[in-house]
Amino acid sequence: MAQPVRRTQAERTAATREAIVRAVVESIAEIGFQRTTASEITRRAGVTWGAVQHHFGGKDGILRAVLEDSFDRFAARLAEVPVAGASLEERISGFVDRAWEHFSSPDYRSTFEILLNASDEEVAEQDGEPIWQSEMFASWNRVWGEIFADVELPRRRTVALQTFAISMFSGMAALAMLDRAIEPVRSAELELLKQALLREMTAPAGQR
Repeated sequence: MAQPVRRTQAERTAATREAIVRAVVESIAEIGFQRTTASEITRRAGVTWGAVQHHFGGKDGILRAVLEDSFDRFAARLAEVPVAGASLEERISGFVDRAWEHFSSPDYRSTFEILLNASDEEVAEQDGEPIWQSEMFASWNRVWGEIFADVELPRRRTVALQTFAISMFSGMAALAMLDRAIEPVRSAELELLKQALLREMTAPAGQR
């Protein structure tokens, strides 16, 4: 009879942290920020609040960990966009589809709820800068630059396109959370976003 594989302390620690983070994400996405209490988190994660405090130091630490995990998952999704040998149209399509996977996921819903309800102190880094601001735009800029490295646009135009795309995704996600948009409508909106990005990225220099 095969002996069970024993996990290292580091593996057990990582598994516990992951269980706690996912418990918070799922709870906030399902029942909201205000109803995600300590007891709800520990029930879902199968740990004590003492374990949560040991790994994250309390509420502020777990909220920051959830945001960081969400940003990491966002970057991982976009890393799946095929770049080598892909046309600009294919890359734009992959970018929009993968980004929407994130914005329509529990990860984004929990991030949105945290940023909407948490105080600046709860989600701030040590230097006082909101963690979402630095982390989100750093991730966004990095993946955008990797996927569209060959697209030559003025910096101001690139920022405008990025903001436009974020606004589209955020607005669609908000409608989805309110359950006021059906999937065919969202699909049509994603197609419009793809067309708009392609048009702007391939426009003659004088029209940018």
